[in-house]
Amino acid sequence: MADSIPLNPLRKNSRRIPYYNSARLSRYSLEDEPSNLDEMPLMMSEEGFENDESDYQTLPRARVSHRQRGLGWFLLGGWKVLCGSCCDCLARVCRRRKELKARTVWLGCPEKCEEKFPKNGIKNQKYNIFTFVPGVLYQQFKFFLNLYFLVVACSQFVPSLKIGYLYTYWAPLGFVLTVTMVREAVDEMRRYRRDKEMNSQLYSKLTVRGQTPVKSSDIQVGDMIIVEKNQRIPADMIFLRTSEKNGSCFIRTDQLDGETDWKLKVAVCCTQRLPAVGDLFSISAYVYAQKPQLDIHSFEGNFTREDADPQVHESLSIENTLWASTVVASGTVIGLVIYTGKETRSVLNTSSAKNKVGLLDLELNRLTKALFLAQVVLSVVMVAVQGFVGPWFRNLFRFVVLFSYIIPISLRVNLDMGKSAYGWMIMKDENIPGTVVRTSTIPEELGRLVYLLTDKTGTLTQNEMVFKRLHLGTVSYGTDTMDEIQSHIAQSYAAQPPSQPSNGSTSGTAPARKTQSSGPKVRKSVRSRIHEAVKAIALCHNVTPVYESHAAVNGETESAEADQDFSDDNRTYQASSPDEVELVRWTQGVGLTLVNRDLASLQLRTPSGQIISFHILQIFPFTSESKRMGIIVREESTGDITFYMKGADVAMASIVQYNDWLEEECGNMAREGLRTLVVAKKSLSEEQYQDFENRYSQAKLSLHDRGLKVAAVVESLEREMELLCLTGVEDQLQADVRPTLELLRNAGIKIWMLTGDKLETATCIAKSSHLVSRTQDIHVFKPISSRGEAHLELNAFRRKHDCALVISGDSLEVCLRYYEHEFVELACQCPAVVCCRCSPTQKAQIVTLLKQHTANRTCAIGDGGNDVSMIQAADCGIGIEGKEGKQASLAADFSITQFKHIGRLLMVHGRNSYKRSAALGQFVMHRGMIISTMQAVFSSVFYFASVPLYQGFLMVGYATMYTMFPVFSLVLDQDVKPEMALLYPELYKDLTKGRSLSFKTFLIWVLISIYQGGSLMYGALVLFESEFVHVVAISFTALIVTELLMVALTIRTWHWLMVVAEFFSLGCYLASLAFLNEYFGIGRVSLGAFLDLSFITTWPFLWKVSAITLVSCLPLYIIKYLKRKFSPPSYSKLSS
Repeated sequence: MADSIPLNPLRKNSRRIPYYNSARLSRYSLEDEPSNLDEMPLMMSEEGFENDESDYQTLPRARVSHRQRGLGWFLLGGWKVLCGSCCDCLARVCRRRKELKARTVWLGCPEKCEEKFPKNGIKNQKYNIFTFVPGVLYQQFKFFLNLYFLVVACSQFVPSLKIGYLYTYWAPLGFVLTVTMVREAVDEMRRYRRDKEMNSQLYSKLTVRGQTPVKSSDIQVGDMIIVEKNQRIPADMIFLRTSEKNGSCFIRTDQLDGETDWKLKVAVCCTQRLPAVGDLFSISAYVYAQKPQLDIHSFEGNFTREDADPQVHESLSIENTLWASTVVASGTVIGLVIYTGKETRSVLNTSSAKNKVGLLDLELNRLTKALFLAQVVLSVVMVAVQGFVGPWFRNLFRFVVLFSYIIPISLRVNLDMGKSAYGWMIMKDENIPGTVVRTSTIPEELGRLVYLLTDKTGTLTQNEMVFKRLHLGTVSYGTDTMDEIQSHIAQSYAAQPPSQPSNGSTSGTAPARKTQSSGPKVRKSVRSRIHEAVKAIALCHNVTPVYESHAAVNGETESAEADQDFSDDNRTYQASSPDEVELVRWTQGVGLTLVNRDLASLQLRTPSGQIISFHILQIFPFTSESKRMGIIVREESTGDITFYMKGADVAMASIVQYNDWLEEECGNMAREGLRTLVVAKKSLSEEQYQDFENRYSQAKLSLHDRGLKVAAVVESLEREMELLCLTGVEDQLQADVRPTLELLRNAGIKIWMLTGDKLETATCIAKSSHLVSRTQDIHVFKPISSRGEAHLELNAFRRKHDCALVISGDSLEVCLRYYEHEFVELACQCPAVVCCRCSPTQKAQIVTLLKQHTANRTCAIGDGGNDVSMIQAADCGIGIEGKEGKQASLAADFSITQFKHIGRLLMVHGRNSYKRSAALGQFVMHRGMIISTMQAVFSSVFYFASVPLYQGFLMVGYATMYTMFPVFSLVLDQDVKPEMALLYPELYKDLTKGRSLSFKTFLIWVLISIYQGGSLMYGALVLFESEFVHVVAISFTALIVTELLMVALTIRTWHWLMVVAEFFSLGCYLASLAFLNEYFGIGRVSLGAFLDLSFITTWPFLWKVSAITLVSCLPLYIIKYLKRKFSPPSYSKLSS
């Protein structure tokens, strides 16, 4: 069939495309004819498609390099490129930092250090005493709004441009800057105190004369520091010695990596074995440490003792380090300082997160620029009508200053205070307890989200593991048959050691292993297979039992005292993975209990109470690259050496002996939503182990490519391992995940799940959480590795409609390399997308892609350290305080305690924040435009003279005392009750269209301002022709009353504080009429004219003010009533 498909030549070239081989075509059937392939617009030439991947990557660069760079190129934008590259080069030169180098550090001899290393002081302050004022001013005036007002205020120092009193311009600007400076100064003082407190902490420093106290900030590279239990580690150190007998200690790293579990650290053997602490000075030894790096999970170094014969060399790894900002959890430790201050891992990893700017702020900034343009045009018109006579340029600038209130400086202040109010309301909401707002500048973003990118483990699931399944190939055990396993284990250990599977002397081990691997005919009984599987699970892990009262405190528990100390109630397990803890808990449940563990040994208790001891010879920890962990142990009673390994099926499939059930059962368990681990073992002879240990030790001492060499040695062991069992652990869903996801989907939010888990588990969780509905199709993107495969797979996906997409990280990378635009376009049309096997950087990359390719707002939610990059990349990051620690929660803009809280956070608080800020921003602009319209009318009546209408305190009071409280009370307004917003999440869809603040709504407010300003000013001039000196008083009074009525018109739900604000402002204005009457003249026309108090109380004054106000407000009230009656908004239909 494949041969019958016509492979049409591409344009003139008759070569066939190499990717379309017959096998590929038969898989896609007749539908994938080249004519159909062209249905999807691929953004590349056919010529490019004919080349293979390597050619494709070089094509664009080759074309660019041949482009001619002439005068045309320079004029058409080349100058920008050149200027940009020059600036970048200058910036690089200015920012050039001291090169970080590897170092040799002698024990207790800081003076031997050849280089000068940074001080150990912690400095989180942004400014010092000299840079504070310039730094804060720069941060403020980089915004167009503030810079504009600075220029206008400075212009008032020029006599010919002076319009009114200086304080009318400098007071508002000064107020904004003072508030900002005070806030920054308070923050800076807090940071200074925190730093001082940390830097003043006292530690004991070991010297030849004994212990001397030293401040944290005075610690140097080469010092030997004593750190007590529950004390913070002040600098990066090599762990030399501990009070614990086993030569190890636990540290808490939650401040460094966000993980809540304790980490086990090991002292350098050579120094731990010294009889007394003072002997550290009697030996001649040094540590070679690699140059300071970002990676907190790796370290390479060597410890050398010179005065020993022969010299002692010991390789140092991450387990011998104590990083700064961690806390000692057990015992007292002595460490050698190798990195201080800026070179410590914690400081190197502290990146100042970029400031996020909300979409609403960007929209308001655009409107502000439009207003500035309108202001300049209006000023030019005024000068043009005068005929550009005399010093017209000076007059133009005077008009610009006169109309400067079109752009209100109070806009920034009101919005910032509003954001703080929304943050306070979110944190005080009793329905979402424990919610913390860490970024107060973007609460409105919660109301504009279109994409929600969520982690799986710990976010949608609880990260609480429950052991569900043990599969041995021929037999499977579930939760209801665990008692059978228990009885098998009890029977296995009922007999004494002779009944153990691998018995005999060391010399007899090798032949036994041979018969085992070469004679598969001898089938083991189910009991022995269960026994071996459970034993492997109980031994192959990194779990440590901790006993608070005895073992963990003084560390002196002898194995003889085991029975009395190892009480089950007093034991807690510590490990870096909840999966491991659950597996060890399960073995305890079936009768094989882990009772003690230190660096060199591990004890298990059998159902009969007998203790079996094992020597730990080697441990190979789990890494995200290897996806497996291993351990080599020697059983004390028999001397047998066994290599146990467990890991993901992908990694283990090629390591274990051939079998016909592993792949199928892994798929079955994954479909049930279980996390699978494959467990295997290999028996080693003494000779095999000694040979391995020699090669392994050499690899660990190498300074170049240590990781690769070590991995190569370990891989030599990982061959033909005996498959023992497959375990299935369930990660339970978070509370109310299903209704929350349904709520978000109904709100029009597209949900993408990004996880590092395997494809089957991710798909299963997507179904069980109802991220993908039961009726919906799922398109699983096939694994691809080349551009041709990507092309065909994308076309196959393109023909599917309304189906969820599941894709792996590797396939995603290939798609993004060649067809980024097409892939994102197709994925965005899916109701849900699941990306599995994603690395943290890929998660952030997907967020960035969505932001670039769609103009929509993204939100990322996660709970682990691997979600931080995604959270920081999104427009709005939400962290959950989970089992994986607080790192995501601390890095996020909003922190919640449960996933279900996101529904209320978005539907209620997101809606309110956006609607309120939009109303507040537009109303503040309206307040500025109305007074500028009155100024324009006044100037045009007075022969286009650039004289101010209102002077002095009136202009300051207008924006503050008289109207501030009612306008700001709009932050309490709500159009829909919270219950209604949650009941009808469809209302949220309207918010994402951004209709509450757009050029349309802005133009409506501009028209309202022009109408009201014009009617107020003309009304005042028409009605008060005979008493011309009182025009200012009358028009200003009508203006204040109009503003208060407009606030009332805008409010949708009244709050008692709104009523108080209205009456308080009116009261303030009426009171000020009595004291500020010298301001109510018409500028310089009636300078010094005083207002007659008796005139204010006359009926003509009152009815004429009422008439003007009525003319300016009544039509708007009528229009609003008619609009609500004949074209009501969607939410009002629901509330009625």
